[in-house]
Amino acid sequence: MQVLITGATGGIGFAIATQFAQAGHQVILADLQQNAIDNKVAELTSQGFTAEGLQLDVTDAAAVDALSAQYQIDVLVNNAGIQHVARLEDFPPQKWQQLIDVMLTGPAMLSRAVLPGMRSRNFGRIINIGSIHALVASPFKSAYVAAKHGLLGFSKVVALENADKNITINTICPAYVKTPLVEQQIAAQAKEHNLSEQQVIEQIMLAPMPQKAFIGIDEIAATTAFLCSPAARHITAQTLVLDGGWTAR
Repeated sequence: MQVLITGATGGIGFAIATQFAQAGHQVILADLQQNAIDNKVAELTSQGFTAEGLQLDVTDAAAVDALSAQYQIDVLVNNAGIQHVARLEDFPPQKWQQLIDVMLTGPAMLSRAVLPGMRSRNFGRIINIGSIHALVASPFKSAYVAAKHGLLGFSKVVALENADKNITINTICPAYVKTPLVEQQIAAQAKEHNLSEQQVIEQIMLAPMPQKAFIGIDEIAATTAFLCSPAARHITAQTLVLDGGWTAR
């Protein structure tokens, strides 16, 4: 299979790319920074895996539309994400729009670009990397929470529209994962709440989780691979929550 992963040079994205590459699939690592892409592709190819890079801005409509002519995408993993933490009245409007464009409009337009090919081949898997914040809310994250909540509804609609084919669309929603993006959030939350970074981890991030542990990137990668396996062929329009029990409360 040919697998396209956005945000592929980050912790979660590269773990997913590695998982598919190790399984013998051709992976396309899409991201913004060419140097980072080249380094990650070299890391995979040096191990004998099939990988290539693609410099892609998921908010660039023309670049997204061109994908269908350039690649035969069997699996699309919408993983690209950014964060900004601020009260709504302090939230720069252009930053608010950017988060929506990257994490909601981007996945929609990428799905739009690859779905005709998937339908013609009667096979496709679209996996959206959501967040616990697709299900619950936290203060100071209005754009992120809005985008991730929207992603769930979008995924369900597109899954229903393509249920006549062997195409599934699902969303994986992990609680906090120790990635560079979360490290930045810890610092930002510490500033907003006037807490130490350790207090943010204990009192804000892990407090709602009965298991009191960050989610591992290996868990997300393995769940992504499972959704592409024959055992998951009838799992569609679903939200798979990796939250250490958070939403059971």
